[in-house]
Amino acid sequence: MHALSLGTWFIHIATLLEWTLAILLIARWSRLSNNKAMLWLSVAMLPNLASAMAAITWHIFDNSEYLKGLVTLQAALTTFGNICLAVAAWNLFRKRTQESET
Repeated sequence: MHALSLGTWFIHIATLLEWTLAILLIARWSRLSNNKAMLWLSVAMLPNLASAMAAITWHIFDNSEYLKGLVTLQAALTTFGNICLAVAAWNLFRKRTQESET
């Protein structure tokens, strides 16, 4: 695990934990406020979390060439996750616009 500095490891792990906490808090807020659009936002965050886990896994094994497929998986999950987040943001905007019209 010497491929990254200790500071970089700290940031990677902290970001992973923050993203997980954000997903859980948004899902909880969604349930408490009965806002399905927020629940979809928390679900849309999952591919990016999986992307981060793929990147960290690759780093744990010192960026092994045998696990090079994790880099491709991470890129695909990031792309898919960003698309999901864009759709979830549009859904939130649409819901808010509908609420303000009524």
